[in-house]
Amino acid sequence: MSQQDQQWTADVLVLGGGPAGAWAAWKAASQGAKVILADKGYLGTSGATAPGGTTLLVIPPVADLREQAVQARLRAGGYLSENAWIHRVLDQVEHNLELVAQWGYPFPKDGEGKPLRTHLHGPEYMQIMRRTVRKAGVKIMDQSPALELLHDEHGVGGARGINRLTGETWEIRANAVVMATGGCAFLSKGLGCNVLTGEGLLMSAETGAELSGMEFSRQYAPSFADGTVTRGRMLAWATLYDAGGRPLHKGDRTFGSLPELMQQGPVYACLDLADTAEKREFLRRAHPIFFMPLERAGIDPFRHKFPLTLRYEGTMRGTGGLRLTGSDCATTVPGLYAAGDAASREKVTGAISGGGAYNASWAMCSGSWAGQGAAQYALAQPRGADSRRLLAAGRYGLPAGATHSRALDAKPLIAAVQREILPLRINYFRSVPVVQSALQRLTDLMPSLHGRIAPSVQGTVQSREAAAMLIVGRWIYTAALARKESRGLQSLAEYPALDPRQTHRLILSGIDKIVTSTESVPHAHELGRLQEERAI
Repeated sequence: MSQQDQQWTADVLVLGGGPAGAWAAWKAASQGAKVILADKGYLGTSGATAPGGTTLLVIPPVADLREQAVQARLRAGGYLSENAWIHRVLDQVEHNLELVAQWGYPFPKDGEGKPLRTHLHGPEYMQIMRRTVRKAGVKIMDQSPALELLHDEHGVGGARGINRLTGETWEIRANAVVMATGGCAFLSKGLGCNVLTGEGLLMSAETGAELSGMEFSRQYAPSFADGTVTRGRMLAWATLYDAGGRPLHKGDRTFGSLPELMQQGPVYACLDLADTAEKREFLRRAHPIFFMPLERAGIDPFRHKFPLTLRYEGTMRGTGGLRLTGSDCATTVPGLYAAGDAASREKVTGAISGGGAYNASWAMCSGSWAGQGAAQYALAQPRGADSRRLLAAGRYGLPAGATHSRALDAKPLIAAVQREILPLRINYFRSVPVVQSALQRLTDLMPSLHGRIAPSVQGTVQSREAAAMLIVGRWIYTAALARKESRGLQSLAEYPALDPRQTHRLILSGIDKIVTSTESVPHAHELGRLQEERAI
């Protein structure tokens, strides 16, 4: 390594600075572990949560109410979730929100003076988490994306990355790593999603980690066409119009119909169902960030029609991610843990999107569990990671993986991937021949990942992002073709019905050659019984 390179050791290394990473770092430090957190952006402002707000999955601790919610989610998720995990989230999120209140978050109160802990304002929440993580003694490395994991025959032992501001490379050796880098939104311009490009999934797979639920990624969100804010709930107050000004749909039905309508032509919205000053003021207070890009464009959304688009949210709002093997959020690789959107959420959400409440709750809960599990694992090891003979695992879109002299030009490669992943006609309206063709075109791009990397910080980071998006896209389409049915966020035109025989999780492994297998789920028999009852 050059003299400018920096090296540290820790017990636990957390990669990612969103809610999941922050909770993991705090929890690991609270267990007595020495913790370093490295974030691609700035802990407190980067990621999808920080610039907006989020609701939480808060249900009163009444047995009947919680069991009803759990059963409803089990049915909605195609019986791929697990009752015990949903109950765990309900219990843990209540505990974590109490901590957030103790750390200074100003929850509003109801008429009886009880705090209302159903929503978190993103900027304030993440500022508190940054302050809390730092107070716990965690070393925070901002603007320091990880590029590859370190490993040996015993499992993962740290990571290497780069500081985007100084150009210095860094190496951190740690006996446990928490992957909390978020999902992959393929640079589709959703607010806060510019850092969510899938490197965490790629880094983990390079060490042998498995993935699960990648087919459940057919998730798009509505946005003002010239903005980045995705707040679909606001369309409950909207009438949709075509380019000629003719009404199409109103209110709660609008979002579900958007993909079909947009295949026919441009779609516009106007929040004209908020027909009183009181309603309009309520909406402005509830989601002020929704109105900012519209107001900057001189649009009054309550009176003027504004163009809509759908932004692909990929595995961020989908379900897929690293396969978890235990209640401590361990992956299939020793020493590697996963939290938040980097982890598969199937155990909690099944085949449908985690949405705001489930995903936000999952982030803080899985972060806590992964941080605790990683700390316990690291502290139980007989020797420190600095004495291990660790090797870098990275091979795709990195200088070490270059095998030919042609340059890897990241921008056109990213654009090529987006042409196969973002269009509704390919990824939303899935059919076997269309997805097969897209998958083949993505596979044909794989040799370009072994080209020469531009010798700059930006070139290195972008090349790794391009590699991750390409490979995540191949995982998504491989899983979509393997699940020959329509269930939740998975749909194939040739298989429009749910098949009870496929009530299992679909596991992926490998990068160049992707291998699929299945994992049984505990509630599959319940779906089978329901199908039999309906047939009688």
